[in-house]
Amino acid sequence: MSFETRAMVCAHHHLYSSLARGMPAPAVAPDSFLSILENVWWRLDVAIDLDTLYWSAALGAAEALCNGTTAIIDHHESPLAIDGSLDVIADACSMIGVKTNLSYGITDRWDGTILRSKVSPLSPMTEGAVRGLRENERFLKAGGRGMVGVHASFTCTDETLDRATELAESMNTGVHIHVAEGLDDKDAGARLQGRSKDNWLLIHAVHLDRQLSGTIVHNPRSNMNNSVGYANPVRFTNDIVLGTDGIGADMLEEARLAYVRLRESDVTQNPEIVWKWLNTSEKFFPEIVNDTVTWSYDHTDSPWHVAFTPGIRCVDVRVDGQLVVQDGIPTQFDMNEIRTKAAEAAAKLHKKLALR
Repeated sequence: MSFETRAMVCAHHHLYSSLARGMPAPAVAPDSFLSILENVWWRLDVAIDLDTLYWSAALGAAEALCNGTTAIIDHHESPLAIDGSLDVIADACSMIGVKTNLSYGITDRWDGTILRSKVSPLSPMTEGAVRGLRENERFLKAGGRGMVGVHASFTCTDETLDRATELAESMNTGVHIHVAEGLDDKDAGARLQGRSKDNWLLIHAVHLDRQLSGTIVHNPRSNMNNSVGYANPVRFTNDIVLGTDGIGADMLEEARLAYVRLRESDVTQNPEIVWKWLNTSEKFFPEIVNDTVTWSYDHTDSPWHVAFTPGIRCVDVRVDGQLVVQDGIPTQFDMNEIRTKAAEAAAKLHKKLALR
C-alpha cells in the first residue's frame, strides 16, 4: 500500500464556470434541464469576457492542481468573446502548471444576439457557429493541444455537425461533444451515428440509445445536480473516463461518488471498475506518468480503501519530477493572489449577471 499515486486527469471540465459560485439566482427557479441551461449556464457564458475567463481558468486550474489533478480536458463557450478564448485558457493554465486539451463548443443556438433553445437540423449554419469553428481551427493550426468542440447535437444544424467532423478529421483529432445529457438531446444517437469516430469524446450519454464510436465521459455529480438521470455507462462497450462538467476537479471525490452511484444501480459492481475509469484518462496525456501525488492516506493506491475513506487530502504534487505543491501549498504561484484576482473578476461578472 502507498501514499503515492500518479496524478489525475479531469476528462471533461468547463473552466469558465469557476466563477459561477454565488452568481445571482435567476428570476424564476429552473424546473427542467433546458431551463437550467437557459437561466444559468447560457446566461453565464454570454456574460463572460476574456479577462473574466483568464481568472476563472486560473482559479479552476489552481484548485485542480491542489487536488492532485495535473491535466484537464476543457470544453469552453463564451458566445460574445470567442476569438482568442482558447489562448486565454491555455495561458492561464500554463501559468498554473496544468496540462490542457482545449476546445471551443460550436453551437447554432445564438442567431446574432437572439438565443434559440431549439435548432432545426435543416437550418443553415449560423455566424456564431462559423466563428466557433474558426476558433477551434485557429488554435489547432497554431499548435494548440485540443479537439474540435461542439456543444450538443440539439443546438447544432446538420451543416454544423458536418463541418466540425470534417475539421476534426483534417486536423487528425476528435470531436468533444455533449451527448444525450438530457431528454432534449435524446435524438443525439441517431444524429451522430455515422459521424462519431473512436477519437471522439462523448460527454454524459445519459439518454444515449445506441452504441457510438468514442470514449464516454461520465460526470455523475453533474448529472445528479441537473437531475437528468443516471448514465449507467457500463451498458456500453466504450472506454469510460471521468469528468466533473465544471464542478471542480477533485477526481478522487468524483470517483468515490461514481462508485456509490454505480453500486446503487448494480450491487454486483465494485470500486475497481471506477478506478479503471480514472486510469483510462491517462491515454489523453501519456506524459502524466511522470506526475505523482502524495496523499494523506497510506492506501490511496487501493480502490477498495478510497471508495470508503472520505477526507483524503492531496499533500504533495510533482510534475515531471518538480515539486509544485508541498504540504498542500502551491510552490510556483501565490494561491491567495489567484483567489483575490478571481474574486474581483467574479464581482464584475455577477454585477453583469444581476442585470440579466
